[in-house]
Amino acid sequence: MPLVKELMRKNVLTISADATIKDAIAEMKKKKVRSLVINKKSPFDAYGIITFTDIAKAVIGECGDMEMLNVFDVASKPAVQVSENMDAKYAIKLMLKLGFKQLLVVDNNELKGILSLADTV
Repeated sequence: MPLVKELMRKNVLTISADATIKDAIAEMKKKKVRSLVINKKSPFDAYGIITFTDIAKAVIGECGDMEMLNVFDVASKPAVQVSENMDAKYAIKLMLKLGFKQLLVVDNNELKGILSLADTV
């Protein structure tokens, strides 16, 4: 089985934690993606991730205001992450066990890429 770094996407779309939900939706639509990685606020911070599902829960489910809510308020943070040198079969098992469609690939607290179930098929 290959390593995570052989299957991951290196070109990861990110957004500031201070961006609004409206900004995140606009970026997702513009780039035709269903999620964005939330940048760290400091070198010791963790990365997060926000998906259309997170946004729908916050805006529709909780009657949130897209212009008032920040990405940080809605995102999953810290995001589940794996090393780029991990055997991909373990990353796939982790995604399946947790019910996730993607994992961040982080080494030395720096974002290296993103691995999705679709990338592994």
